[in-house]
Amino acid sequence: MAEVTIDEQRFRQRFDEFSEIGATENGGVNRPSLSDENKEARDTVVEWFRDAGLEVRIDKMGNIFGRRTGADPDADPVMCGSHIDSQYNGGRYDGVIGVLGGLEVVEALNDGGVTTDRPLEVVAWSNEEGVRFQPDMLGSGVFCDIFDLDYAYEREDKDGNTFGDELERIGYKGDEPCEPHDIHAYFEMHVEQGPFLEQEGLPVAAVEGVFGFSWMNVTFEGQANHAGPTPMNMRHDAFVATADVTESVRRITATEGTDLVGTVGSVDVWPNAINVIPETVEFTVDLRSYDDAVVDAAVEQVRREIAHAAEREGLEYEVEEIMRVDADPFDQSCIDTVVDAAETVGCEYTRLVSGAGHDANYLNKIAPSSMVFVPSVDGISHRESEYTEWEDIVTGTGVLLEAVRSKASA
Repeated sequence: MAEVTIDEQRFRQRFDEFSEIGATENGGVNRPSLSDENKEARDTVVEWFRDAGLEVRIDKMGNIFGRRTGADPDADPVMCGSHIDSQYNGGRYDGVIGVLGGLEVVEALNDGGVTTDRPLEVVAWSNEEGVRFQPDMLGSGVFCDIFDLDYAYEREDKDGNTFGDELERIGYKGDEPCEPHDIHAYFEMHVEQGPFLEQEGLPVAAVEGVFGFSWMNVTFEGQANHAGPTPMNMRHDAFVATADVTESVRRITATEGTDLVGTVGSVDVWPNAINVIPETVEFTVDLRSYDDAVVDAAVEQVRREIAHAAEREGLEYEVEEIMRVDADPFDQSCIDTVVDAAETVGCEYTRLVSGAGHDANYLNKIAPSSMVFVPSVDGISHRESEYTEWEDIVTGTGVLLEAVRSKASA
């Protein structure tokens, strides 16, 4: 194969320019799905895709595809990409390096005058984070027939805005059907969002699969009353029960599985006043493991703790599992392709399982898939201080280039 190399300066310039969109004072970005800042990021990606000679398509979920033709234009394409929406006040690297890295792969092939046998597609998926509109991975989920389009359009944010209306507002409700098409292979480069690569001093991981997880939404209904005159034995405090469940999630995850993790991440309290006993609390529980049986057992234990906490405080309660995704081993041939690509680049590597969900979860259900991880400094992600050394991003993009090129030549 002809030698093809990443243009580090061009790549870095694009990344820095992109990081200014929705930039926060503390070095992160704030461009949640379908926000004005997310629209600006989309506009920029579409412009850069076209500048690189890609044919741009936008589907009915706002997923953005850039296609580079191959020697056999009718062959199933090799796809790579990730997402450009962020958490509220999130990091600059999460998702973005997968999209801009995919674009740099195309640019490097253009520079080298290389035509792959198969077409290539770079994609930016809609609403991966799920922070404004739940569930997460919504764009890839509709594309892979996990969710239907009407369900996605009806998702509401906390202000009552629907996904469909906001997608139309920002001009990204495309004409292309959002449905699977034949894909030869899918690769996604992403920051690890955990500490392992940095601890081991390694620049790259071939990702073998993704944890399964359960998301639960819990509501406790108690009784508001004055914080002063109400005796302790007459209280029905929804927040006390929430605190008990939160402690139990930590205890269960510490003892019931070596890789089991759990988080109470979102809590809304009413009336939320300093001198009023909390009447209603709505909160979420996130449980994850690479062993589905471990997740199932933890869910049942947490449900029992919820019931016990409600009984102790004399509360009514509701529990709804709002998301359940099974553990997902990736395609072995794609994992091996990433390993071979790392060896071609000449970098050290390891194999990892991801604790975080990614669009590759759903793509893996319709096409052979795997991921390339690069380190997260201090294991930090989903906050403004998220950071990855640029050298590692370039190395990971070189691995992505070789993996995509290899599969596109098959």
